[in-house]
Amino acid sequence: MPATDSKRSLHRAESVDDSVLEILPEHGFPKLGLKELWRARHLFQFFVWRDIKIRYAQTVLGILWVLLQPMATMVIFALVFGRLAGIPSDGVPYPAFVLVGLVAWTFFSSAVVAATNSLVEQANVIGKVYFPRLFVPLAPIASGLLDAGIAVTLMVPVLAILKLVPSLGPLLLLPLLFLVAAGAAAGVGAGLAALNLRYRDFRYLVPFLVQGWMFASPVVYPTSLVPEGYRLLYALNPMVGVIDGCRWAILGTPAPGIALVGISAASAAVLLLIGCFYFRWAERTMVDVG
Repeated sequence: MPATDSKRSLHRAESVDDSVLEILPEHGFPKLGLKELWRARHLFQFFVWRDIKIRYAQTVLGILWVLLQPMATMVIFALVFGRLAGIPSDGVPYPAFVLVGLVAWTFFSSAVVAATNSLVEQANVIGKVYFPRLFVPLAPIASGLLDAGIAVTLMVPVLAILKLVPSLGPLLLLPLLFLVAAGAAAGVGAGLAALNLRYRDFRYLVPFLVQGWMFASPVVYPTSLVPEGYRLLYALNPMVGVIDGCRWAILGTPAPGIALVGISAASAAVLLLIGCFYFRWAERTMVDVG
């Protein structure tokens, strides 16, 4: 090979080496990496859109499922808890009372379960190319917000049959309430996703956790049944403020109070931070265990 060619080949090899970016795990206390998440936001949008398309691909009823699922459960709960058990419903028809609670709860529970299983389902991707892994459990939660919006929209005509027409003003607060639920689901889902990737038993434990959490939330009964001295402690469950707030906004039930909603929102924020920080700490070994 001529000398000039050898020099040219060596120069190209050095250029390639200079362009290689070596990504190493962080040491010490984990960081959320918000700047990195913002720079890759378009990838997150792709993940969300992909989840939406997969969810409704080759379905006959399509978006109607987001309301049909809680309505089917509502019929069962209305018979068991409304008629047989005679549980009160804050002055509104029990079917409407439990339907609003189920719409909010279905979003939260579905988001937690989907986020928990997301890393295992995408294990072949996270081991091949680097990207912010936190996008994987957060994407099904963001796509679930669309389902929740559709469910609330479809629920309004159903409630009109029961002569329950919500006021526009309180309805404007619904997005904030669902964001609180999304924050709680993101924290719990991200933490469980990291645990589930390492210990696959968690995919079997989560349904029991979610079912128990539902009965610890005011889905089938009103918060007024909880003794007044324990209600603020009860509000540490973030879904208490969300469900009570949704019923107030849609059905006009008694307002839950700023303190109760504030405690639930603060609890959701704490869960979000704990779950995301634990996820970033566990992310250091995800490629090895995935």
